[in-house]
Order: sequence, then structure tokens, then C-alpha cells
Amino acid sequence: MTTESAAAADPAVERRLHLLTPLRRAWVPIAATVGVVVQQADQVQRWASGLSVTLRALVLLALVVVFGVYGFLSWWFTHYAVTDTELRIRSGLLFRRTAHIRLDRIQAIDVTRPLLARVAGVAKLRLDVIGTEDKDELAFLDEREAVALRAELLARAAGFAPAEAVVLGEAPQEVLLRVGPRDLAVSLLLTLSAWGALAAGLGVPVAVWWFSGNHWATIATMLPMLGGLWSGTVGRFLGEFDWRVAESPDGLRLDHGLLDRAHETVPPGRVQTVRIVEPLLWRRRGWVRVELAVAGSKNEVLVPVASREAAQAVVARVLPGVELAGLAFGRSPKTGSRWVVPVWWRGYALAVSADVFAVRKGLLCRRTEIVPHAKVQSVRLTQGPWERVQGLADVHVDTGANGTVTARLRPAAGAAELLDAQAARSRTSRADARPDRWMT
Repeated sequence: MTTESAAAADPAVERRLHLLTPLRRAWVPIAATVGVVVQQADQVQRWASGLSVTLRALVLLALVVVFGVYGFLSWWFTHYAVTDTELRIRSGLLFRRTAHIRLDRIQAIDVTRPLLARVAGVAKLRLDVIGTEDKDELAFLDEREAVALRAELLARAAGFAPAEAVVLGEAPQEVLLRVGPRDLAVSLLLTLSAWGALAAGLGVPVAVWWFSGNHWATIATMLPMLGGLWSGTVGRFLGEFDWRVAESPDGLRLDHGLLDRAHETVPPGRVQTVRIVEPLLWRRRGWVRVELAVAGSKNEVLVPVASREAAQAVVARVLPGVELAGLAFGRSPKTGSRWVVPVWWRGYALAVSADVFAVRKGLLCRRTEIVPHAKVQSVRLTQGPWERVQGLADVHVDTGANGTVTARLRPAAGAAELLDAQAARSRTSRADARPDRWMT
């Protein structure tokens, strides 16, 4: 039996991270030192100018040694072990921290491969755990070891015996959808928000320079504008490049990224809200974007761009039995609504089926938000003073992902009936819902 097999067979055996991990850990004190140097640049320059070349070299060498020792020791004191019921991670050089992650509380495990990690053949394992905001992670592991450990943890979370979980391997998958780079690039060019960010990134700094004549103020204004422009265009293209959606027993798998490759999982039964986004310039091509709200997870995008039919086929895997094409939306009444929200009232609509509560809003960029009845945590009715005069009210549906879906500008009497009916539907749907389990 090999060393890796023996370690996997004994759940109490503690394992270390990859040998390249100290290089990553050393960046923490390096970044802190650089920050201090930048903040105290004048004093550091005066102090360094009084040292000889030899002393400067010795100081630099000492810093390299200190950073290297810190990285090595932080790696040396970090261990992880898989038991029958939990993943245990021990870390900390001065202050020890032990994380006990119950396997039955794990809802997703993502494998991410930053560019340099891909070159080195290592990967990062990030864990979504129910009830926690921040993700625990193991960085870095050998790429094959990361994939094997992910499969083992998911198998154990599904209830397989430890001996079976080790040899079970990664669950098979079926590719449902793949987004080509051409469609992704065209979709970004047809997004009005990207052009708005471009106009702001070029126009606002020019205006600041024109009125102030201060180049520092211009640079300070331009940098965040360019950062927003980058994240909404080139950064988004790099992150969503070669987007693939595949179905497996442990949920929908998402693979994407040009430089940094990410392997994420949409856990079964944890999706609280599905949002279908239709920008104005996409509608002629019949394109949509599908976003998700998942409890305890930061995975937001399911499909960056696809035809309506292809997107609906993927959504059908997330919301089994829900026919999106069959949802009959009723627009907010013209009487009263046009005085509460002029013009834009036309974008508000509501549809309720036996399975979901769905609302639609927006004229230029239309958004359809769909909540399964079983995921509704609470229902509220609000009515502002002007809405009260017009006989209208809003019905709010709160979900487990700390989100709210609002049916706006409904007739007051109908809103009260909707409130009671939705509370009853949510209660009965939760009672009949299947338990969230892996590999079922």
C-alpha cells in the first residue's frame, strides 16, 4: 500500500499541504513590509541613504531569510485530517487555530487554479459550509490530490463509508452547456453598463482636470474608474472565459477562467433564487444571463450568456419540474401605478405557479427573479403613503440567502390575499420538500 493510500485509509492521519505553500505564505509579511515602506517612504529613504552598499545587501538578505522562515514555519504547523465525521484543519504559527468542519454541513467544494498555481501543478480547495460566511481553504495541494480529496469529502458527505469514499473517485459528469469566447465577447460589447463605465472612465477624469487643473486629483479619480471598467469588461471576460456547465450527482459543476481556472459546484437543493437577466441589446439575439443566490455561497453566475432555450434547459436542472415558459406574468395595474412610478411601472409583473413565486422588473434591462415556494423564509406586505392613496401595496418574499424578491405595485386587496396564500404555499412546500443530500 502506498503512503497516500495508507493516509487515506486511516482517517486520523494528518497531512501537510504542498511544498510550494511556504512561497505563498511568505507574501503576507512581504506585503506588510511593502505597505510600511510606502507609507514611510521619506524616512526609509533617509535611513537607507546612511547605509553602505554592503549593509543594504545584508538587510535585504535578512528580510529574505525572515520571510522564508515565516513561510516555512507557517506551512510546517498547518495540518489537515479527514475523519469519519469531519475535516479538521490545524493552522497558526503564534496563535493556533483548529477548524472542525462537519462533513454533513459541507454544501460545496471548489477547486481553483490561479495562473501560477496551474504552472506549478497545484490547486486550492475552498469549502462552503452551511452557517458560515467565510470559506475555509486548503492552499495549496497537488492538483491530483486536490481533486481526489474533493471527491472523497463529497462521498463522505453523501453518507458513503470511509473505505468506499476513498476509492469511489470523482463522480461522472455530463456537459450541459459551453459558452464560446466569441459569444462572450459580443455579449460584453452589447452591454450598456460596459459602455457607461467606459464613458465615465474617460469623461469624469477629463472633467476633473478641466475644472481643477490638478493632475493628482485627476489620477485619484481615474484609477477607481479604470478599475471598475476593467472588472466589468476585460476582467469579466477573463473570469468567464470558456464557461462550462456540467451535471453530476453532486450538483452542477461550473468550470471557467482563462488565466485563473475555477472549478465550482452549485450544490443540490441550496439554490434560493434564480435570476434571469435580459439586457436591452441582447433581446434581439434571444440571449439571457442566469444568476443564482445560493445560501452560504458566493457563486452568483450560472450561465454568463446563452440562448433563452439553452438557459432554460439548465435552469430546469436547478428547479426540477418548473416550466419557465409556462409562467403567466400579470403586469401591475395601469390605474394608480403610473402615478406611483411613472413610465417604469410597465416593467413590473408577477407570476405565481404551484412551484415558484416569480417577479419581473425593468424596461431597459429586464430581470426575472424566481423563488421556489420551499425556499421562502418570510412574507411581508408594505404600503407607502402614496401607494395607500392609489390603493396599491408591495409584497416582499425573503429567502435563506439574505435576499428579498418584491412584487411591486399590486392592488391592495389582491396583495393581502397574495400574502396569506404565499405563506400557506411556503409552509406546505417546505413540509413536502426532499432533504438536501449529496449524490442522490
